[in-house]
Amino acid sequence: MTDLQIQCFNLDAIDPRRTADFWQQALGWRRTYDTDDEVVLEPPAGSPQDGVSPDLLFARVPEGKTVKNRWHPDLRPRDQAAEVARLAALGATQVDVGQGDDVSWVVMADPDGNEFCVLRAFTVEELARWAAEDGAAEDAAASS
Repeated sequence: MTDLQIQCFNLDAIDPRRTADFWQQALGWRRTYDTDDEVVLEPPAGSPQDGVSPDLLFARVPEGKTVKNRWHPDLRPRDQAAEVARLAALGATQVDVGQGDDVSWVVMADPDGNEFCVLRAFTVEELARWAAEDGAAEDAAASS
């Protein structure tokens, strides 16, 4: 085991503020650093993600995006269609990266062209199974 942690994910952007604005609205995160060349978003203070989820750093670059991202975020909403519509209203676009028509996710791009996926919602059965597993893990930890 290592003590190495991921501090942040960096996204290149021609206009870091514009791209950060999109992600700030999309995720509901807070802006903790803001210059012309770099913007940092962090989870809401006191939220379960605060201090756990890596920050997002938007860094200015001179060139636009030209190829498909090698890394991208996958977002898991409660209502996929509603979330796709909301993100489109914020400036995202649906894109085709060769995913085909039979997949359960929607590929979108932020205003700077960075791809991300909007996954299907978890099923009631999946949520119940994970809740049961979490409860069993908490019980085991309490009895140790």
